[in-house]
Amino acid sequence: MTGDVGDRSAPTVHQLRMFLVLAEELHFGRAAARLYMSQPALSRQLSALERRLGVELVSRTSRSTSITAAGLAILPDARMVVHAVRRLQRLAGEHTRGLAGRVVIGTVGAEATMAHTVAILDEVRRRHPALELDVRLLGLGEQYLSLSTGEADLVFCRPPAAEDIRTLHLNSEPRVICVATDDPLADRGSVRLVDLDDRVVASFPAECPKVWRDFWAADPRPSGVPVRYGPVVSDVESLFALVARGGTIGFQPSAARNLFPRPGIKYLDVVDLSPCTSALAWHVSAENRPVVIAVRQAALAVWRANE
Repeated sequence: MTGDVGDRSAPTVHQLRMFLVLAEELHFGRAAARLYMSQPALSRQLSALERRLGVELVSRTSRSTSITAAGLAILPDARMVVHAVRRLQRLAGEHTRGLAGRVVIGTVGAEATMAHTVAILDEVRRRHPALELDVRLLGLGEQYLSLSTGEADLVFCRPPAAEDIRTLHLNSEPRVICVATDDPLADRGSVRLVDLDDRVVASFPAECPKVWRDFWAADPRPSGVPVRYGPVVSDVESLFALVARGGTIGFQPSAARNLFPRPGIKYLDVVDLSPCTSALAWHVSAENRPVVIAVRQAALAVWRANE
């Protein structure tokens, strides 16, 4: 394959999109069905993509389909190209038709039920009735990654965030700790961070920025004692289930007391722990997109009205 230079023009976005689908399915029939095309047509397009790139991307046998080492190497860049073109098309469409269409807004945990979130979404609907709001619940690892990939336009989240993410502050509240009801600390109304130095803290997915993971583990501790990390949890429900089993603790906003009452869990105040914030977040590359500006303006109007 590497010696074939008969067709080395640039691959099309359509070909890259087909390659991504095949990489997910690892089956030509299923991939073709997802793409609404015939299996022979998909095979021809993948062969054309391989000729254009000069490498074999897919290993085909009568029984299996697998992605070659070269194919695995280009997958991340192929995703970036497809996401970038999708974002470009959406941006061009917004400027062509105005604020109609759709905006994808992610939420994490119970952020969708927070009073400020509900008020902001209502304000967006009032200002832009032709704009469809697609509100999606995201896992902890997806909250900022979805902004980088363009899968979400904005996200209601709990900072801190990575450097390429911009945030608009919406609210502040204390952080609390949740422990199992049979933990010796559960009988106390409040604790200090030093009281938690010997406890194992739930870990978060690597997709979460390190600054975020450190903040929600209260790492480093004032005592200088290294934080002990436990199993990885992908969402708040997984966190509560882990804590209830005993042996692991987790930090949460104080609103969790009312929003997430769970059997086997006790919430405690932490008197020397800094507060947390709620925020509206977007990727720096989306700063000037009309739908992003519109949602930010609605959020600012709600925030100012409640000052």
